[in-house]
Order: sequence, then structure tokens, then C-alpha cells
Amino acid sequence: MKQETPSTASQNAPIAPQPPTKIRIIEDHEATGGTAAAYDFWRARSGRKQVPGIIKCFGARPDFLRQVVEFSHTVHFSEGYLTRRHKEMIASYVSYLNRCPY
Repeated sequence: MKQETPSTASQNAPIAPQPPTKIRIIEDHEATGGTAAAYDFWRARSGRKQVPGIIKCFGARPDFLRQVVEFSHTVHFSEGYLTRRHKEMIASYVSYLNRCPY
């Protein structure tokens, strides 16, 4: 009979639920005023409908969120040595490695 080692036992253990974040996440249905406008700004720039959590974590500071969106768009999606397509492929793969939805 094969004996379980500590490393195999941890692989078979159930995954513990993640604790809630300390950052207040403002969901789409809760967003008003500047936050709703900043989410709409992100949607217009990204072409996507669902605002990801990494964007929502800046919802309490819509002025800063808009700056983050502008900076991110410039860094990630402007043409340079790598095309947007290649940057998207890299981002998708890194998200996969981190088990993070892209």
C-alpha cells in the first residue's frame, strides 16, 4: 500500500475559500457617478462588456482609475516592438499560469 507524503496529502486536500479582499470592490450594479463613468470609459477603451476585478478595485477612486486605464492602454495595447495580438497572447498565458481569468 502506497503511503501518502505531506506533499501528496496537500495536493488532495480541499481548497480553502479565499478570504474577502480588504479593498472595497464596487460592482457594476453599485457604480454611480464618477465610478460608473470610469467603468464606461474602460469598456469603451477595451471593447469588453464585463469590468474585471482588477479594474473594480480602483472604483473608489474614479479619478485614479481613469489614469490607470489610460496608462494601461498605452503600455499594453499601443503598437511597438510587439503587436497587440502578441501582447494579448502573453497576457492570456500569464493569466493561465496564475490561474487568473483574463
